Amino acid sequence: MLSRLQLHNLPGVLSNLVAVSLVIALAVAALALRLVDPIPLQNLRLAEFDQLQRWFPRAYTPVGVRVVDIDEASLKKYGQWPWPRTILAKLVDRLHADGAVVVVFDVLLAEPDRTSPARMAQLWNDPKVTPLLQTLPDNDLVLQNSFKAQNVVLGSSLERTGQRADPLNGPDKPELPYRIIRSGGGNPTQWLNAFDSIVLPLPHLMAAAKGVGALNFASDTDGVVRRVPMLFRLGNHFVPSLSAEALRVAQGARNYVLHSSDAGIEDVGIGHLTVPTDSRGEIWLYYSRPQPDRYVSAAQVLSGQVGKDKLDGDIVLVGSSAAGLMDLRFSPMGGVIPGVETHAQALEQILLGQYLERPAWVGGLEALVIVLCALAAGLFALALPAWSDVLGLLVASTVMVAGACYAFAVHHLLLDAIYPILVVAVGFALGGSVHHWLTERERRWVREAFSRYVSPNRVAHLVAHPDRLQLGGQRQTCSFVFTDLTDFTRMMEAGDPMQAVAQLNEYLDGMVAIVFKHDGTLDRIVGDAVAVLFSAPVPQRDHQQRAMDCALEMDRFATAYAVRLRASGVAWGYTRIGVHTGEVIVGNFGGKTLFDYRALGDPINTASRLESVNKHLGTRVCVSRAILDGCTGVPARLVGFLVLKGKVQPLEVYEPLAATDAESTAPAADYAACMRLLRPLDPPDPDRVSLALAHFESLTQKYPHDALLRLHLARLRSGAQDDLIVMDEK
Repeated sequence: MLSRLQLHNLPGVLSNLVAVSLVIALAVAALALRLVDPIPLQNLRLAEFDQLQRWFPRAYTPVGVRVVDIDEASLKKYGQWPWPRTILAKLVDRLHADGAVVVVFDVLLAEPDRTSPARMAQLWNDPKVTPLLQTLPDNDLVLQNSFKAQNVVLGSSLERTGQRADPLNGPDKPELPYRIIRSGGGNPTQWLNAFDSIVLPLPHLMAAAKGVGALNFASDTDGVVRRVPMLFRLGNHFVPSLSAEALRVAQGARNYVLHSSDAGIEDVGIGHLTVPTDSRGEIWLYYSRPQPDRYVSAAQVLSGQVGKDKLDGDIVLVGSSAAGLMDLRFSPMGGVIPGVETHAQALEQILLGQYLERPAWVGGLEALVIVLCALAAGLFALALPAWSDVLGLLVASTVMVAGACYAFAVHHLLLDAIYPILVVAVGFALGGSVHHWLTERERRWVREAFSRYVSPNRVAHLVAHPDRLQLGGQRQTCSFVFTDLTDFTRMMEAGDPMQAVAQLNEYLDGMVAIVFKHDGTLDRIVGDAVAVLFSAPVPQRDHQQRAMDCALEMDRFATAYAVRLRASGVAWGYTRIGVHTGEVIVGNFGGKTLFDYRALGDPINTASRLESVNKHLGTRVCVSRAILDGCTGVPARLVGFLVLKGKVQPLEVYEPLAATDAESTAPAADYAACMRLLRPLDPPDPDRVSLALAHFESLTQKYPHDALLRLHLARLRSGAQDDLIVMDEK
């Protein structure tokens, strides 16, 4: 790399240092972005974790957790929600009769039952009905009595209101059925999800229940529930989640043991179970696929269709899958699930001891991988071509995705593979871009340097295909343009050679610019003559049209240049041009020491002869019929069928009308009518030649400066019978 960069007259070491510095800057920026961890980056990481769950879900194993679903069928049978508390009391009694260890309500019972008899008596205010209703027991009291005889956990709702009051202190503070024992170092309150307000169940229901837990989840910014906290912070108090309370009451335990350190929460002890958590006291939900066996309809329980064989010894959660009750959550598995199922999934994985973990050391590992990926990808891309970058990106992505899948499926670890892959992609893009810039810079330098000696399209072809820089040729159909400047040798002898050379260079510069404009290949410049080929080295489907357009523009330029110099007193000659096409051998010819790129074949000689016959015909541009057949929109008139010097077969030659002087040239239709008289007829017309002579004489009198009219008139007067012209000179 150093030697190539030195071609640009730049210090190679400095260029490499700049490139490496860019790669190091990328590594630092990637690490900094990971530490900042913006929300879009979090969403990408979480999307990867969701996909891993879909690929490798937790296998469902019945472990004594059931959901009693207040589903659409239950609402249809027992009426819209909320149900009378007497129905809930019946449901609790049925569940305990069927062997439920604990009944957990994933609903908030924070308001009195509006259907209680006393409330209905006030509503109706009917003297006949009111006394009877007042003798009936209160629905909430019925439910309270049911709670006292059973193990029941109720739900509460934590909120953030901005208030500073302590909701669990004061004269009416509730008596909490649990205690939190702290163990270890650090201050765990700074890590837990914090709230400042709580909505509790009715006091008498809460007093009768064995536990109360928060219904809240730890939803991410996209609304997907991926984690369930074991504990929350409410002011200066700890509040367990509904899942944690269900486990505590099911075991008959009294205390929670909270283990923490300076790095955050480590685990939460619940009875004989120790639940490992992340630093915020949360567990990652390890979802299984939807399982109908997990659910039991509340209507079936109430109607006595479910027995002990179904619920005996189970933790039963009461919730709803009915869409109208709005307790639906987004799941990593795709779609929505009832909120109660997230608690059920959490309880199942805790009881099975199957956890998804993202330990604290994972962040350090990922940071190290990010830095190494950025450096490796950037340096790799600096040194190797683009196809290697793509291959390297594919290999690196495959390895990281496979590693993340293996860590998840085998060790239940959540590793971020998406961000390292993005870093690798950016690293390859940055390194590849720098490599491409350096390579292109080198190519531009080579192209600019050698285009001074070789046609630019030839240089571009060699840069793109260096393998073509070898001896040998191939058959290819090409078009050729040959030009020559008349009387230049005499001008050199008669005038100031330095001035003539300067004028010639200006002339050639204009001619060559026209060649390159039409994407022609400059074959060679010999003195004042220019040889051009089209459709080589790169094939051009419209090479005849390009050659014709190039020749006509060269004629316009050369004519205008001559007029301008003559006006200044310089006796500058006019330019003759010949154009032809045909199959030739194109390639590199010479020897191992020195070779040249050119075309060999008879069409080249023919194009050269067409250029030279202009001086005998009095024309400036002669083109073959083969050229015209490949062109559109180029009016031309027939010169004749020429047998060129050294040839046997006649060649149909034309003069483009654009290369004539319109004022001194006969109309194309009149000229064509004269030329038709030169064609032999079958059967022969004895008066054809004399008629042609008369027409040419008449037309020449009108346009005495038309060179082709004068040519054919002279031929007819000397005995010519047709339009066949045999050239005795080149």
